[in-house]
Amino acid sequence: MAELSVIVHGPNVQDHLTELLDSLVAHPLADAEVIVAAVGDWARETAERHTPDVQVVPLPDGTADAAARAAGAARASGRWLHFVHAKDGLPAGTPRTVAERVAELPDEVDVLVLDHVRSTWHTSGMPSPDGPLLARAGRADVLLDDCAPLLRLTPLLGTRVLRADFWRAHESRISTDDEPYAALAALLLAGRVACLPHVAYEDRRLRPASLPPVTPEQRYALVERYESLLDLTRDRRAAHTVLYDLMVRDCLRTFARGGMPQEVAREFFRRASLAAVRRRPEDHRRPAGLEGVRRSLLEEGAYAKYRAFQAVNRTRRGARSVVRARKRQAGAKLRDHQYRRALGRPVNPHLAVFAAYWNRGVACNPAAIAAKLAELAPQIHAVWVVTEENAALLPPGTDHVVPGSRRYWEVLATAKYLVNNVNFPNAVVKRPDAIHVQTHHGTPLKRMGLDQMAFPAAAQGLDFRALLERIDKWDYSVSANSHTTRMWERAYPSRYVSLDHGYPRNDVFYTAGADVIRAVRDRLGIAPGRRAVLYAPTHRDYEAGWTPRLDLAALADRLGDDTVLLVRGHYFYGGAASPLTNLRRTGRIIDVSSYDPVEELCLAADALVTDYSSIMFDYANLDRPIVIHADDWETYRTTRGVYFDLMAQAPGPVARTQQELTEILTTEAWRDESAAKTRAVFRRRFCEYDDGRAAERVVRRVFLGQEERDLPPVLPIEERTPAPTPQEATA
Repeated sequence: MAELSVIVHGPNVQDHLTELLDSLVAHPLADAEVIVAAVGDWARETAERHTPDVQVVPLPDGTADAAARAAGAARASGRWLHFVHAKDGLPAGTPRTVAERVAELPDEVDVLVLDHVRSTWHTSGMPSPDGPLLARAGRADVLLDDCAPLLRLTPLLGTRVLRADFWRAHESRISTDDEPYAALAALLLAGRVACLPHVAYEDRRLRPASLPPVTPEQRYALVERYESLLDLTRDRRAAHTVLYDLMVRDCLRTFARGGMPQEVAREFFRRASLAAVRRRPEDHRRPAGLEGVRRSLLEEGAYAKYRAFQAVNRTRRGARSVVRARKRQAGAKLRDHQYRRALGRPVNPHLAVFAAYWNRGVACNPAAIAAKLAELAPQIHAVWVVTEENAALLPPGTDHVVPGSRRYWEVLATAKYLVNNVNFPNAVVKRPDAIHVQTHHGTPLKRMGLDQMAFPAAAQGLDFRALLERIDKWDYSVSANSHTTRMWERAYPSRYVSLDHGYPRNDVFYTAGADVIRAVRDRLGIAPGRRAVLYAPTHRDYEAGWTPRLDLAALADRLGDDTVLLVRGHYFYGGAASPLTNLRRTGRIIDVSSYDPVEELCLAADALVTDYSSIMFDYANLDRPIVIHADDWETYRTTRGVYFDLMAQAPGPVARTQQELTEILTTEAWRDESAAKTRAVFRRRFCEYDDGRAAERVVRRVFLGQEERDLPPVLPIEERTPAPTPQEATA
C-alpha cells in the first residue's frame, strides 16, 4: 500500500495539466502513486503520454469535479489522498514532503492542512494569506474546536490532504462540486487536524473572462453553502462564531464587488440578511467602524440604505481621485471625434470589415472568407482596411479604407462584422451587436499570447493587459486542428467560441486544379519538369534582421540545374532589405519574398524546406515532402518557447546542418517511405479540419447564422484529395 495517492482530476484547462504531470514525473517517489482522473480527450491524451508513471482513469467530457475526484479515489491504494485539480500545480518535491509528514502523524489525525501560493495569468508564486496562521498552529495535531481560526484558511481542497479511511467515511458529505464547501466541511468533520506550514500547492486562478458567466443561482449558493456548513457546528460555539463571521464577510464582499443585475443583487441581499439574523450567535458583537455599519445594515435588510451608504463612500473616494479622473478624461479626448459620433449610429447588418497582417492587404484567412462571403451572401458588403502604401496593390474593385481616415472610423464603428487575422487597434470599441472574428494566421509551434510572458525575447515589451482587452472582444476564433484550439485556449483565455472548421486559406489546397498550378509556375518562370523547392524560414526574435542560415548559392549548385529554389524571407523583414538581391541570377534561385499569396507558392512547389515556420502545417495539406532545417533548434526553443518538440514530431526528415540538408535533397531521403510515414502522422494531427470547405463553414456559421449541425461536415482525411502535384499538373 502506498503512503500517499496524488489524485489529479479534471479537464486539461489551458494545458496546465501538462506542466503539472511533467513536474510529478520528474520527481518520482516510491511511496506515492499518481492517479489522473482525466476529463475529456485532451486530458486523457496528456495523461497517457506520462504512463507508466501515472495511472489514467479516462472520464467523458463534462464530468464534474466531484465525480472525477470520486473516480480517482476509487482507484487509489494510498493511506492518504491528496486531491489536485488539473489546472493547479505542485511545487517540486511536494509529494515527498507531504508523504514524509503524513507518515509521522498518529491515526487520530484525519486532515493535514498545507500552505500554498497563488498564480494568475500575469503573476506567479504569490504568497497566500494562510502562512502566519499555519505558522502559529505549528506542527502539533489539534481538535478543530481548540483551533477554530483554522476555518479562516483559504478554502481549497487541494490544501487538505485526507486520510483515505476518513474520506470513505464522509465521502457523501465532502464529495461536492462546491470546492469551498468541501474544504471547510473536511475540517469540520475531522477528528483531529494537523498542519504543514510549508508551501505544497499552487492555486492557479483562471481569468474570469475565460470562465462561464456567474449565474444568479451560483450567487445565491454562497449563502446556502454557509448555512449548510453552520449546520455542522451545532453545539460548537467557537467554530460556529468563526464560520458565521466568514459568512457575513463573504456575503458583503460579494455584494460590494457588484456585477449582479439589480433584481439579483436585491434577492442576494435579502437572503444574506435572513441568514445573518437567523445564524447570528448569542451575544455576538459586531466590529467597530465602517464594517460594523455594513453588518448592521445587512441584518436590518436595509437594501436601499446600504446602496446609499455605498454611494456616499464612492463619492468620497471619487473626490480624492479627481486628478486621476481628469487625466483619464483627457486621454479619452484623443479618440477620433468622428468615431465617437459614428458609434451612436445603428450597426449596419450588411457591412463587414476585413483586415490581414496589420493592414497589408487582401490575404490569408480573411481573404478566403471574404471571397466565400461574396458567393454565399452577396448582400453583405466587404470593406478592407489597407495601408496607403499597399492600397495600390489591391485587386481591382476592392472597396477599402486607409487607417486613420474618417471613413475608416465610420466603418469600424458601424460594421456588423469585423474579421482580422491579427487584432484590431485597442481604440476599436466592441459594440454588443457587432461580431468580431479572429481567424489567426498559423498553427502554433512557438509560444503565443500569454505564454510569451516567460520569454522576454519573444514578448519584446508586449502589454499583456491590453492584449487581454483585445482578446475579450473576440466572438469567434477560427482553428485548423485540436492542437490549435487547445493552445489558443491557454494562450488567449476568454469566452469566445472556437470555430473548429479549418483554416479557410487552406481550402485552395483541395480546390485548385492543374491549370492553376501550371499558371503559377509559368508566372514564376519554372520550366516544366524542373523540381521547385520552396525555402521559407521563420522570423527569429533574437535576430535584428534576416541573414539566410544557408549558403543558398552553394545549395543551388549542389542541387543542379533541374532544381529551382524559391526563397521566401519572412514578411517581418520586408523585401527591400532582402539579402537575396545580391545572389547571382542563374534561374535556379528566385526571390519570392514579395510574392502573394503564399498559398500559390505552396501549390507550385514540389517540396518545402523550412525551420520552425507555421507554413509547414499548411503545406502538409498537399501531402508533399517537407524537410526541416533546424540548425539552431535549442536556441529557438529556449528563447521563443515551443508547444511541442519538433525534432521528435517533425513532418519529415530533419537536417541540423547544411551538409545534412544537401544530402537529404540529393538522395531519395526527402521523399522516401520513411518520410511519407512521418508526414502522414503529422498531417493527420495538424490538418484535422482542413478539407477544402473551411471558408464555407465559417461563412454559414457566422454570417448566415446556421447551427453547427447544419454545416458541411469535415471530410475524413483519408477521403480527401489534395491538389495535383506539379508533375501531375504538367504531365
